[in-house]
Amino acid sequence: MFGYPQTPTQLGVRPAPALVQQLLLGAFGWMFAGLLLTAGVAFLVATSESLIETVASLWIVLAIGQIALAIGIQAVINRVSPTVSLGLFFVFAATMGLTIGVIVTLYTGESVATAFFSAAAMFGGAAIYGATTRRELAGLGGILSMGLIGLIAAMVVNLFLGSSPLGWLISVIGVVLFTVLTAFDVQRITRGDYAAFAGTMERASILAALHLYLNFINLFLFLLRLMGSGRD
Repeated sequence: MFGYPQTPTQLGVRPAPALVQQLLLGAFGWMFAGLLLTAGVAFLVATSESLIETVASLWIVLAIGQIALAIGIQAVINRVSPTVSLGLFFVFAATMGLTIGVIVTLYTGESVATAFFSAAAMFGGAAIYGATTRRELAGLGGILSMGLIGLIAAMVVNLFLGSSPLGWLISVIGVVLFTVLTAFDVQRITRGDYAAFAGTMERASILAALHLYLNFINLFLFLLRLMGSGRD
């Protein structure tokens, strides 16, 4: 989601199909690489009691660092080389693996698998819709931005309230929001808006990969909260 004026979508300009294919392959390729790194780190953490304890003790520091990295990558994408941006993305993916490794230990293996495959199916369906629909989704940008801010605010409030019904509602809204965001972001890729913002194909692929990665991870985590069964 970008707030800059006169994007290719707004101008009615469409990139060549070959460029669209290159952008999609680059974005999804880096996203999958990030997910594999996250999964590998998560597996190492989940199978080590000492790592679980270490990550749990550094939870707040990691959370702040992850937020700073996600914002920082988007802020400096046009100022640093694609290699540096990609390195920051992989650092971010690795740190996400640390926290997810702890989270999945709270649920049964079957719950984790169910949430993962459900997230993959929903993400895939939304991505296909975003890439193929003729309906313009750009108008949803403002609504999605407000929804994301509201979701974060509600999650912060519920940290203090600890309300199970509110937590359930937050998870439902999160699933819907990140499913729609996936379709929205994929259409923005195919319309050339990421390339216009980032300036080069390489930077655009990395930025799009970060957004798609965040959509998938959040979709998985919200589904896990909704569908997951805690370990005895």
